[in-house]
Amino acid sequence: MPDSPIILVPGFWLGAWAWDDVAGILRAEGRDVTALTLPGLESVDADRSGIGLADHVDAIVRAIEATDEPVVLALHSATGISGYAATDRVPDRIAAVIYVDSAPGRSPLDPGFAAAEKPLDWADVAAEENLDGLTDDQIATFRARAVPVPGGVLRDTVELTNDARRDIPSTILCTGFPSDQVKKAVANGDAWLAGVPELRNLTWIDLPTSHWPMWSRPADTARVIGEVAAKVAPVGR
Repeated sequence: MPDSPIILVPGFWLGAWAWDDVAGILRAEGRDVTALTLPGLESVDADRSGIGLADHVDAIVRAIEATDEPVVLALHSATGISGYAATDRVPDRIAAVIYVDSAPGRSPLDPGFAAAEKPLDWADVAAEENLDGLTDDQIATFRARAVPVPGGVLRDTVELTNDARRDIPSTILCTGFPSDQVKKAVANGDAWLAGVPELRNLTWIDLPTSHWPMWSRPADTARVIGEVAAKVAPVGR
């Protein structure tokens, strides 16, 4: 029996393809799954000059509103900021949120970022993120398919005004760093974690692996998402 529709949002430099393994597992279980490619991330040739954070929020909201029932929204990495803003827009259309090595963040992520776009700098990413469990082929595919992120997504601000977002059942799936470490980081006031203290219905789950668990532990990532979807399934399902 299908549960709540699931929307999968990939992090920086990625398109819907990043969720292929997880989406395939969930669809094989009979679930309604949509993976998004956010504006400007379609290809390296896409025009990113006029794309800002609001465009990413709008794209997520459109996907949510296209479903017949409230969704389970899975947000990876930096899309915790655009996704959290989407929960502020349409909280009644969201059954649950899963922050996949992510968190409810408040914009701007990097107010001083002045460039038109942010390409993948693998040396920087590899120095900052957990790569445990990733294969050489997965890393090579990521580097080959990576698309620059529009600069406006990093420096723009989207205001949050709807208190109802705070009551949405939310799960933070900690993969690259353990939850105890992330909880300590919340006190530092980083933008990507700024919404954590605001949530009134929050669950923490540890799944030790890379920052990209959809590649390094796809079955376990799908299991967590599926369990959340089943828990908030519409009455009668």
